[in-house]
Amino acid sequence: MMTTRRSVLAGALALSATKALAAAPLRVIASSVPHAEILQYVTGALAPGFPLKVIEISGDVRPNALLRDGDADANFFQHVPYLRAEEAELGVQFAVVATVHVEPLGIYARRVKTLAEVAKGAQVAVANDVTNFTRGLKLLQANGLIRLRSSDAGAFATLQDIADNPKELRFVEVARSQLPRSLDDVALAVINGNDALEYGLVPARDSLALERAEGNPYANVLVSTQALAKDGRIQRLASLLTSAEVARFIQDRYKGSVIPVRAA
Repeated sequence: MMTTRRSVLAGALALSATKALAAAPLRVIASSVPHAEILQYVTGALAPGFPLKVIEISGDVRPNALLRDGDADANFFQHVPYLRAEEAELGVQFAVVATVHVEPLGIYARRVKTLAEVAKGAQVAVANDVTNFTRGLKLLQANGLIRLRSSDAGAFATLQDIADNPKELRFVEVARSQLPRSLDDVALAVINGNDALEYGLVPARDSLALERAEGNPYANVLVSTQALAKDGRIQRLASLLTSAEVARFIQDRYKGSVIPVRAA
């Protein structure tokens, strides 16, 4: 009889803990623009009352380390190549639960109006992390400014991988979030879409060149831990973020500066 009572009590406690978890706010770390704005649209227009706590970050905070350490339940700020590099460094494997949008990487300038005007020996600012550095070199290659030795789309690139540099461009590595501020000091800066938007740039209007969206491997994703990937709150948020309504919101608000993976 005592064993039965203990079993019933244990079951009741487990059920209570499950309900408490389900009722707890889902803590999601997000970049201010566009990620936090998209999440605010979800909870404001699509799912009022959804238990979501958005933690906005900027600068050099490492959301993946916070997720690993249990300070958040998910994050929404990154593309998969960046995530894989972070997993290797942090010694953990996360779960990608939704693929939402592409923020096209762009080439920006204050001193010239076209890429053809870039002078020989000009300085180019690129991100100092390996994934975005590689991405930046590939965009410069796509626009005829350099040529890389490797054609492997998945390979990381370094300066030593530049086979041809006809304008003898000089590269300056800058923390990704600081790239917009480098525009007054360099001829060109290769800037991530969300960083450009946060700085007040409009990629579709202000860039000299943008990445193509079709087949782009750098789509931004909702990421959680392996343990929480099947949590009902995570699954519900993933469904909302990949809905036609969110795709339409992204198209209407960002007008080509952010591109939804799903058609509206």
